[in-house]
Amino acid sequence: MGLAGTGKTTFAKSIAEALGRKMVRIPFGGLSSALDLRGQSKTSPEAEPGMIMRALRQAGTKNPVILLDELDRCTPESRSSIMGVLIELLDPGQNSAYTDYFIDYPFDLSQALFVSTANNTTTVATAVLDRLEVVQMPSYNDLEKKEIGKRFVFPKYLKEAGLTPEQLRIDDGTWDKLVRPLGFEPGIRSLERQIELIVRKTAYKIVSGQDTSVVINDANLHEYVA
Repeated sequence: MGLAGTGKTTFAKSIAEALGRKMVRIPFGGLSSALDLRGQSKTSPEAEPGMIMRALRQAGTKNPVILLDELDRCTPESRSSIMGVLIELLDPGQNSAYTDYFIDYPFDLSQALFVSTANNTTTVATAVLDRLEVVQMPSYNDLEKKEIGKRFVFPKYLKEAGLTPEQLRIDDGTWDKLVRPLGFEPGIRSLERQIELIVRKTAYKIVSGQDTSVVINDANLHEYVA
């Protein structure tokens, strides 16, 4: 649990990577019916398997990491029924015989690892929380953002753009301005956007022959993040 941009989804991806498992994501933002999770009976003209079984089909395995993303954002009018399905999914005593209405036969989900995210837990049923181990994801301070940007985000976008560290460098003092006020928020999404914009504009200048290398400093920062 944590505010936007604090690394909840990245945390789930890291778990899957560490375990050597595939990861599939099920978004709960705007989820309006428990049938979307559970599936619909074949007697219905809109019959299809639920999101859980479709996720397993996508993963191609019985033991993926299933990310139940943004549990707190399902629609209020369907929240109680959705929470009821979640209880069955997350309870080891029940998910070994999970029944999708379309398949209409018990399916063993006990090998799957469920990871859930939420901005807050006020709208998540207590019975669901009882079946989860809650991990708090705190907001990043300025120093942490700076280090994450320099050591991970910046090299990532350099690689994606096909640039080398010799072609684009950001002065140490300029990182402070990228973090605050430009990247001022609990997470690092704004900082990521600013770094991506700098890299993209630099890549354009280099491929168009305007520059061969760029050093971002306080004097020219506004040209790249505007």
